[in-house]
Amino acid sequence: MKLSGIETLSNDMMKHLLSCIDEAIHAVDENGITIYYNEVAAKHDGLKMEEVIGKHILKVFPSLTEETSTLLKVLKTKKAIFHQDQKYENKNGELIETVNTTIPILIGEDVKGAVEIAKNYGKIKMLSNKLIDLQSRLYKKKTSTSSFDSSYTFQHFLTLDPVCLRTLEEAKKVATSTIPIVIYGETGTGKEIVAQGIHNASYRKDMPFIAQNCAAIPETLLESVLFGTEKGSYTGAEARPGLFELANGGTLFLDELNSMPISLQSKLLRVLEDGKIRRIGGTQTITVDVRIVAAMNESPDSCLQKGIIRTDFFYRVCSCSLYLPPLRDRIGDIPLLVNYFIELLSKQQNINGYELDESVLNSFKRYEWPGNVRELKNTLEYITITNDSNVITFEDLPIKLQSVRIVKQRKEREDHPSLRETLARKEKELITDALHETKGNIVQAAKLLKIPRQTLQYKLSKMEKPLNVTIDK
Repeated sequence: MKLSGIETLSNDMMKHLLSCIDEAIHAVDENGITIYYNEVAAKHDGLKMEEVIGKHILKVFPSLTEETSTLLKVLKTKKAIFHQDQKYENKNGELIETVNTTIPILIGEDVKGAVEIAKNYGKIKMLSNKLIDLQSRLYKKKTSTSSFDSSYTFQHFLTLDPVCLRTLEEAKKVATSTIPIVIYGETGTGKEIVAQGIHNASYRKDMPFIAQNCAAIPETLLESVLFGTEKGSYTGAEARPGLFELANGGTLFLDELNSMPISLQSKLLRVLEDGKIRRIGGTQTITVDVRIVAAMNESPDSCLQKGIIRTDFFYRVCSCSLYLPPLRDRIGDIPLLVNYFIELLSKQQNINGYELDESVLNSFKRYEWPGNVRELKNTLEYITITNDSNVITFEDLPIKLQSVRIVKQRKEREDHPSLRETLARKEKELITDALHETKGNIVQAAKLLKIPRQTLQYKLSKMEKPLNVTIDK
């Protein structure tokens, strides 16, 4: 069928637009015959455009089959394939690494073809590895000057909460051991403070403490960051030690461990078993002595059930798990933290001090704090910067904290508690305060409340959410 002038112009414009895209594009019709193949794709494959267009994909690429070709697979299944990694050697012997997205071309229910868009991941990887090389030199400089990034101790974790106090006691006990430790809790609860506290309470305290977020970089890059690379392992690569070598004798803190890919977990597991690593592209094994402390933003048991972490990895790494509750479950810590941060901010801003209205502290206790202690600190910093006086009132609070108070007051008016509920809540508050003051000691708390110890134990057993306390027998 002869195309009109407008249709010809439209096709020419479309081809021109596609040729300007800096990504490889390969399109086939319903029979697997190439109908479009741009210069970027040709460069990836080491071919010429005329060698591919008008020919069946299997004739041009004999190494492919109907099962391994993503274009043919999409034609058959009518389902798109997103962000698939591909590594191959092209016609010129060059190693090409791409991330491909392949989608079917549908008109109604009929497949009329498929198109694949490939992004050259190799260039991105090369640039990222160069950044990692710079990071490695920075770590090396730190280790050579005995300057380690581990300034926090257990004393920096401020709390009166029984659960947190118990966690800190457990952390102190395991700090002197060599077993891996997982600290889990919501973001902003202070997991890295505890991790550094463990390092500084161990015999490794004078050795490196190196932190790496497992969710910050892709899997292939994370592997080279952890284990290092040998010269020639990628284009322009030089021999570079990984974090295991840099942390030798010290502690490696792996944040967001639940984001680590399954395949990399097995490699980390082998290191923990035999204490040996092998750089990417290398053949020599290197012995390292590194203590692993990790953090997760959800419980290890939940990650195991979801299939996020391997079973063998779970039992090797997560046997010692320490829990840090969110700030909304440790309201008693809010006054303590507020006073500490206010004093800290006063010194930083060279101000004599700030005075908080009681309504401000009440609003802090009502708020859920999804960002936990980190959010509380940032909120106080915002308030002190924007406030013109050293007296902080309810009107100085961010809108989100003011609106919470209004909503909760309205809800309390609509759902007024009974006398029994009010008395039960007040009793629980008094018991909680007494346990906080005595750091969870039931005998001392009973004396403070002026009730028999047995009565206090009975009341604790009847509470809907029994408090985790140390019972003095």
